[in-house]
Amino acid sequence: MYPNQPPVTPPPPLYAYPPPPPEPRRRRSGAFWAMVIGGSLLAAITVLGLLTWIAVKAVDSDSSTTTALTSGKQIGVIEVSGVLLNAEQLETQLRKFGDDDDVKAIILHINSPGGGAAVSQELYNEVLRVRSEKHKKIVASIETVGASGAYYIASACDKIYANDASVVGSIGVIMEWTNYGDLLRWAKLKPVVLHAGDLKDAGDPTRDLTPREQEYFQGLINNMYGQFIHDVAHGRNVPDDRIKPLATGQVWTGQQAKGLGLIDQEGGFRVALVDTARSVGITGEPSIKRPPKKKVGLLTALNGTDTDDLSRTPDASLLRILSAVSASAAGAPLNADTLNQSPGFYFLWK
Repeated sequence: MYPNQPPVTPPPPLYAYPPPPPEPRRRRSGAFWAMVIGGSLLAAITVLGLLTWIAVKAVDSDSSTTTALTSGKQIGVIEVSGVLLNAEQLETQLRKFGDDDDVKAIILHINSPGGGAAVSQELYNEVLRVRSEKHKKIVASIETVGASGAYYIASACDKIYANDASVVGSIGVIMEWTNYGDLLRWAKLKPVVLHAGDLKDAGDPTRDLTPREQEYFQGLINNMYGQFIHDVAHGRNVPDDRIKPLATGQVWTGQQAKGLGLIDQEGGFRVALVDTARSVGITGEPSIKRPPKKKVGLLTALNGTDTDDLSRTPDASLLRILSAVSASAAGAPLNADTLNQSPGFYFLWK
């Protein structure tokens, strides 16, 4: 190339092609967004579960830090709370504390309206067994409510404490179930029952009781009522005639209950703890030992309730029946187990 020579311009192309059109924006499929939303929900649930686990562990660590490790100077504390429909967990706790030589006495910290009749009797008998076989003092401390089946259990203890404004008593029996016959007829459902024995289907929830069935069930209730009175009298070490006038199903305040002989001393949990510790020779600040925390699911941890037990109460059964029959009327398949509700006998304050 020579100096000062102008630059050579390249010739135009023989064929001019238009620029390619822009690619259309890809639309995400419904499955893609379902995966995104599902993944987000799963991540949120995982984080929530982790936070709940941390909270539960924190409660565990808090309770463990309040439990001193001083050998042979501990008071076992068992929470008796909510509607009592299963005795297994409380029985296990009583048995373990009864076998634990480091536990010198046991306090049942009660806040319950009672529950199933047979469940209350099982726990009553277990309290008596631990007292007699393991020679351990067991004390009841009623917080807000210690009624019906919960009081039944408390009466087996060596001593009963209650706050002045606690609700105590409700000695009586209630039998309850839901008659949903009209609801079935509204949903155009017809029950078919075959049986042998006049009373085999007594309490059929699809119809009213016959006079004979009512007399039959009342006899069962009266028998359980007599057992309730006798067992409370035995636990309180008084004659049956002393308890029978109080067995009207009504409740009293802790202050009233003291004058009626249903409790031994007015006072809250702290009073019961210190008095019990002194009575078994523990000086200084009493050391508390609690059962290990029950492993619970996420829903239970968030609600603070045992949904499996609560779902078996009469009121919850009615809600399930209403939901099932309404869904059936709308064309959904009917779950027969939901409608299989047998009459229940309860030591329960309502």
